[in-house]
Amino acid sequence: MFEEKINIDRMEQAAALFGNLDENVKIIEQAYGVEIVCRDSELKISGDPEGVEKAARAVKTLLSLINRGESVSTQNVRYCVSLVNEGSEEKVNALVGDCVCLTSKGKPVKPKTLGQKRYCTAIATHTITIGVGPAGTGKTYLAVALAVKAFRAQEVNRIVLTRPAVEAGEKLGFLPGDLQQKVDPYLRPLYDALFDMLGAETYQRYVERGNIEVAPLAYMRGRTLDDSFIILDEAQNTTPEQMKMFLTRLGFGSKMVITGDITQIDLPDGKRSGLKEVLQILKGIDDIAQIRFSEKDVVRHKLVQDIVKAYEKYEEAGR
Repeated sequence: MFEEKINIDRMEQAAALFGNLDENVKIIEQAYGVEIVCRDSELKISGDPEGVEKAARAVKTLLSLINRGESVSTQNVRYCVSLVNEGSEEKVNALVGDCVCLTSKGKPVKPKTLGQKRYCTAIATHTITIGVGPAGTGKTYLAVALAVKAFRAQEVNRIVLTRPAVEAGEKLGFLPGDLQQKVDPYLRPLYDALFDMLGAETYQRYVERGNIEVAPLAYMRGRTLDDSFIILDEAQNTTPEQMKMFLTRLGFGSKMVITGDITQIDLPDGKRSGLKEVLQILKGIDDIAQIRFSEKDVVRHKLVQDIVKAYEKYEEAGR
């Protein structure tokens, strides 16, 4: 049995590290087959040498985050463990203090993975950014957060959110209500993100003033969008013609973000995805960034990460 001891300056650090019902430490113990106990100002890690060495690196990395004012969640711990396994845990320090914006309740929105950090940087430094990756990687949420940040800073006059109205394998039939009520179910994820950032009342006020527009992609034809932050969500469900139409809406002083997951295309059989095609067409063009997320960037429930990984293995085996 091998042991390593780590000194802790304050009990608050230990409480933040261990988490609710020791849930954070249990993830490290399970990942490396070690036992972690805290006695007074000392943390003791015991197990086989390799497991103890990796667990100690994970603990020290998390303590450095805590010392710099960052909160630690189970998602942070799992991500830190994955970085330790790659030998690149020092990279997690790049995420410290990077607040995108505050929600309506004052909660800071921050990139939680290096992939999300690259995505936020790309949006800030490029006119068009294409974010491609699995569900739960924060593609839409972070894009909306950055749009709200730009709007609050008066860098743009309007936020335009759009997505193609394509059913996910179901026929919804004739929905009741007026035109807006018919398209609302397709746009719900965009509303949710905006409500979170602005609050329902503020959102409604901006909609009435014309500062925020949430509409199906078909509504974009024939328009030029100046001084706008434009987000195309679920872009894998666009046709090549729709994608070209959308890209050519770009006006002066505007910024575009295109998000999608090419593994979840709901277009009818025989239809090509505009997102898959545009990744090749626009490759290498200055001021257009392409960011690809992996399962490591998933920040939803741990099972979502496992599901994404399982599907990738299954699809690779079938090729």
